[in-house]
Amino acid sequence: MKQTLTSPNGTPASRLAFGTMQFGGRADADASRAMFDACIDAGITHFDTAHVYTDGASETLLGKFLGDRREDLIIATKAAYEGGSGRANILASAQTSRERMQLDTLDVLYLHRFDPDTDLHESFQTFAELKTAGHIRHIGLSNFAAWQVVKAANIAAKFELDIAVIQPMYNLVKRQAEVEILPMADDLGILVAPYSPLGGGLLTGKYTKGEAGRLTEDNRYAARYAPEVMHNAAAGLAALAAELDMHPATLAVAWAAAHPTEPSPIISARSAAQLAPSLAAMGYDMPDDIYAKIAALSPTPPPATDRIEEQS
Repeated sequence: MKQTLTSPNGTPASRLAFGTMQFGGRADADASRAMFDACIDAGITHFDTAHVYTDGASETLLGKFLGDRREDLIIATKAAYEGGSGRANILASAQTSRERMQLDTLDVLYLHRFDPDTDLHESFQTFAELKTAGHIRHIGLSNFAAWQVVKAANIAAKFELDIAVIQPMYNLVKRQAEVEILPMADDLGILVAPYSPLGGGLLTGKYTKGEAGRLTEDNRYAARYAPEVMHNAAAGLAALAAELDMHPATLAVAWAAAHPTEPSPIISARSAAQLAPSLAAMGYDMPDDIYAKIAALSPTPPPATDRIEEQS
């Protein structure tokens, strides 16, 4: 059975999660608060942050906003993006995150990325200590390949732990997760909370209008979404959205959420106005024919066996 994240009082995770990467950065305190309130009004119960986001401002602001809603919400953060996934670094990161958010317990603590230089036995022994101490409830993995997740799950089991949730990248033009990650997680009963459902803003249609965003401001994103086939898919999505009288972002988020393995995409934005189309996906039940039309806009990744044959 697939993991079902719940808040401390048993409230289930919402269909979508909200990522607070922009809190204290591109979104000041007021804009961050407005987005948090909009998420609460829309029924979001799953909030995601990280130790490294905006030099700690993201966690600090999120903690301030929780108030008397804390028991209703799932608060996830990440450790060990920098400094490796050894015991000392995980413990220090978790402690800092709890202090910033003024939380006794983190609902989910992720390893932010795979560390090839640290034995995962050390990492999960540390997670076991944190769980025994009541400092964390669930364990997650972010940016892990499928084989790394399976390896981690087997090691975690030695400490009577399991992997509750993973975070891969997944959107209409970045579909590699469909090959191994999504079916692997579904088979193991692990929830998938994919990030970047809008493809760095490409799938909102704003770049065709000459607007600015990550693809124009960040060389990494510009390179990641440079292929023409991706821009053609975005144009096709925008055209379909116009036919349906919907925003492309709503369709992009809803499409990612409609995968048969039932992932819970993480949405984000710089302002409540920018967030609104993504939040609208919370209430949109995508018909099968629309799902198929959107899927046909971008290439389906080849099965893993095909890729192996191509490399041999």
